[in-house]
Amino acid sequence: MESLYTKYRPQTFEQVVGQGHVVETLKRAVLEGRTSHAYLFCGPRGTGKTTMARILAKALMCERGPAALPDGTCEQCQLIASGEHPDVIELDAASRTGVDNVREEIISRVSYAPTRGRCKVYIIDEVHMLTTAAFNALLKTLEEPPEHVVFIMCTTDPQKILATILSRVQRFDFHAIGNEEMQAHLAFVCGQEGFAYDERALELIVRHARGGMRDALTTLEQLSVFGAGEISLAAASDFLGEVSGSVLGQVSRAMAHRDVAALFSEVASLAEAGRDLLQFTRELAAHVRDVYVVSVVPSADDVVAARGEELDSLRGEAAAFGAPDRLSRVLTILGEASSEMRTAPNQRLVLEIAFTRIARPDSDLTLESLAERVADLERQVAILAAPRGEKNAAPAAPPAASQPTVPLQSQPRAEAVPVPAAERRSEPAASPAPERPA
Repeated sequence: MESLYTKYRPQTFEQVVGQGHVVETLKRAVLEGRTSHAYLFCGPRGTGKTTMARILAKALMCERGPAALPDGTCEQCQLIASGEHPDVIELDAASRTGVDNVREEIISRVSYAPTRGRCKVYIIDEVHMLTTAAFNALLKTLEEPPEHVVFIMCTTDPQKILATILSRVQRFDFHAIGNEEMQAHLAFVCGQEGFAYDERALELIVRHARGGMRDALTTLEQLSVFGAGEISLAAASDFLGEVSGSVLGQVSRAMAHRDVAALFSEVASLAEAGRDLLQFTRELAAHVRDVYVVSVVPSADDVVAARGEELDSLRGEAAAFGAPDRLSRVLTILGEASSEMRTAPNQRLVLEIAFTRIARPDSDLTLESLAERVADLERQVAILAAPRGEKNAAPAAPPAASQPTVPLQSQPRAEAVPVPAAERRSEPAASPAPERPA
């Protein structure tokens, strides 16, 4: 059985979802006959890099060309789509990383004329996996390739590619696919396959895909099998380990009130229920982000998706945290925990330590935690200095603008005038007067 992500892989430029900046540039290059000899497609996984490379190869080989867009119906395009075209060579650099592989499969054969098409196209996937020696061996060919050769390199990590290679290619950065575009494509696939679906379930799938169409289609296929052709919100929430908004709100308020026991209890409940703690940490960070936005933006209707009671709840959580700087520190700690949990053998311990750092800044020896403690002290000083009823004295006048406010703990205390050491020494007792003779 063919998977959904291969069945609905785009075959022409018009079928590509998202990446409009890449599609329009390549279409104009093809129509105007201004294609380059080397391209680099880089971006997150599942965003269409290899698919775009194959479509570009079709544009270069299509029988309607050379200055025409492919429609996928000619023999050349069909051979490329099936991976059987002799002049379109796809190489996986992850399994062929050495310099010998580059010399054998590229350098020694690149000068041969194409067999069936107008040119030869080399598609090198995961090109960042090549060794430095392999890159250097490929460098001369990239600099002065034969006229009939086009290189298309794909990677998810362009930082590992040598600068000498980057300077000889046209680079295209693929972005994460937008949520609306991805959800519309999932709805189209459901209609084609006859799946009954809930819009909220598709929203959940899109949110968990994080911009990767391949991940979204894989999840959709799994849910269709689980639900016998029905994509329901309950099944999607259970399958993806989604945590309800009420739980996220409870955890957020526990962090605001520094309730370590409640935070540890919530982590234990999630672990016993078999939830993905890494996914929970990401969802919690997204929730705290909304709280942070509400705390710094007076009218956050156009910045967060919450409305009505949910928006009022976010405002209540922001008030419980107090200063926005405290929320920014929470987001920083959750981001660090999320990165560490990817490779940590004990994710629960990492999350518990992160909650402890958030709830107890005195145990965290960082400048951010120190600033939070100072802010707490300043609030306490302001509360103590505020007037309490008519019997209290009038509040002190605010300090002058030229004089900085001195914290309570740093104000000098009145002390006794020190006594010189010579005066503090005890004087010897006076000896009794000698008796006078009678």
